[in-house]
Amino acid sequence: MPEISRFYGIVIKMYFADHAPPHFHAEYAEHEARIAIGSLAVLSGNLPPRAMGLVAEWTTLHQKELQELWERASRLQPLTRVAPLP
Repeated sequence: MPEISRFYGIVIKMYFADHAPPHFHAEYAEHEARIAIGSLAVLSGNLPPRAMGLVAEWTTLHQKELQELWERASRLQPLTRVAPLP
């Protein structure tokens, strides 16, 4: 699963040809969550509140880019990196 971004100890990954809805995986320490790109809903797992807040902020900044990456991943095309939070 390609890593597409990393910030403040949070690793963001996206699987190739993953199932709908469009989402990514966020890992922080021993925590992992699947986050919907469009709604920011936690589909499974959990993150500590501070980490989830950072992921939500990052996702809001990059929603269009994440949707494009989801479409590339569904076509098994290479993924690019997404800028971390400043």
